[in-house]
Amino acid sequence: MKVFLDLMWFFKQEKKAYLTGILLLLFVALLQLIPPRVIGIFVDHIKNETMTTEILYMWVGVLIGTALIMYVLRYFWRILIFGSAVKLSRLLRNKLYYHFTNMSQSFYQKKRVGDLMAHATNDLQAIQQTAGVGILTLVDSLATGGFVIIAMAATISWKLTLISLIPMPIMAILTSWYGTLLHKRFHKAQEAFSALNDKTQESVTGIKVIKTFGQEKEDIEDFKKQSEGVVQKNISVATIDSLFDPTISIIVGISFFLSIAFGAKYVLNDELTIGQLVSFTTYLALLVWPMLAFGWLFNIVERGRASNDRVSALLAEKVDIQDDRDSLEIVPSGDIEYQICHFAYPDEIDPLLNDIHFLLKRGETLGVVGKTGSGKTTLLKLLIREFEGYDGTIKFADKPLNRYKMKKLREAIGYVPQDHFLFSVTVGENIAFANPEADVEEIYAAARLANIHEDILQFTDGYQTIVGERGVSLSGGQKQRISIARALLMNPEVLILDDSLSAVDAKTEEAILSSLRQNREGKTTIITAHRLSAIQHANLILVLEAGEILQRGTHEELMAEDGWYKKMYLYQQLEELVEHGG
Repeated sequence: MKVFLDLMWFFKQEKKAYLTGILLLLFVALLQLIPPRVIGIFVDHIKNETMTTEILYMWVGVLIGTALIMYVLRYFWRILIFGSAVKLSRLLRNKLYYHFTNMSQSFYQKKRVGDLMAHATNDLQAIQQTAGVGILTLVDSLATGGFVIIAMAATISWKLTLISLIPMPIMAILTSWYGTLLHKRFHKAQEAFSALNDKTQESVTGIKVIKTFGQEKEDIEDFKKQSEGVVQKNISVATIDSLFDPTISIIVGISFFLSIAFGAKYVLNDELTIGQLVSFTTYLALLVWPMLAFGWLFNIVERGRASNDRVSALLAEKVDIQDDRDSLEIVPSGDIEYQICHFAYPDEIDPLLNDIHFLLKRGETLGVVGKTGSGKTTLLKLLIREFEGYDGTIKFADKPLNRYKMKKLREAIGYVPQDHFLFSVTVGENIAFANPEADVEEIYAAARLANIHEDILQFTDGYQTIVGERGVSLSGGQKQRISIARALLMNPEVLILDDSLSAVDAKTEEAILSSLRQNREGKTTIITAHRLSAIQHANLILVLEAGEILQRGTHEELMAEDGWYKKMYLYQQLEELVEHGG
């Protein structure tokens, strides 16, 4: 029952609803004792030939009144207890979502999307069942069982009650053992469901790649294999779950046998009346539900405990990057200075960046180039504080990055990543994502700067066109330019284009860069690119190789050197010439 202790914080929070609901449950359990006693009275009156119309009407009225009161009380305790359980589910779902949005990038490198979704759906449902049906079953089984046993012992025969309860310790031992097995197996079943959830999400997201490479059959087979694994693990759970009812039924059957055998003897010895024996067996029938409920309780509790352990472990994950207590509540504006000796990603030994030192004046443009994997994107992620833990400092306006509130720091930066993500809303809403209060003219202006306005007007519904999940209905170049427009709408102090012009042609690239030069005067721009034409206008160009600065300078200075930059620039110029028939 450890899960109830783990959820005690919520029970205290909703103590009024739970206490009232439990009180109503106790009243219902007491009222359930009336019908068996009335039945016994009827039997004795009939046997003794003392039944009259008045007596019949009186006890029938008692039964009807009892039924009506129980109906009303059951209605209200369901609202109170089950309603509170739904609140718990909502609360945990909100906590998880808040937790997800606050976690650092390293968290998402270790966790799978499908697994996180399973925590927010399947696991929360199991916890909700524990806080709702679990509480009901616990209280109702103990209250009903306790009241029935007391009624049997106090009003009929304590000796017959003890005899009928002889098999109960066996049931307690077996159900406890089943519960332990159930917890272990359900934990594995939940993990298997998470893996299947992740597989489904990954396959749906990558359906284009799957179809392009003709891997539909293989992907379906892989899904079937994982799905079969989920089925097998849930069958393993059901195998233990199915033992509860037969075990309890056998125990109850033995109790009935002992009650009738010894009860008949007591009737013959005039220690009990027939009516009392009938009442006793009716009471015993009422014990069937508490016993079955007790077995069901183990099922619910162990499922809830496994899920609560999983959710608690997730919520216990610490946020890697947090604001200091005295962080500044200002949007930074000024020079950017890197002084990094080395940086390695979490859980990795080899550093990805080494000896990175440079100063970027406010209003200047920085170009960062180099081979794939040279550290260009990592350099930018440190500026927006997706990662920390580097040896050295990065200063913005003469202050280390951690001196600013993270929200304020990111308000100063418009970031266009390599992987362009568009939401399943309209084109206009995607552009206005960073500034939902922007008016139509501001959205149009940002789209013109990104050279996408004319393309949007050609869409079926213009700016009201739904782009589809992840922008599936758009070309790569269109997605890139909409992402750029989204960042430009912020009018950020620093604009970062992380290889964000790779899917547009040279003419469109030049048009976008020309617009940026004209409209972002006095503001800083950082561009990483493989095509050197995108950064040749930069005030400072860094050439990275294996996380180190191989060359630095302006385009003219680097062309004067016989290095990587000059060779790559000449190669790309020759390549472009050949493409155009030269």
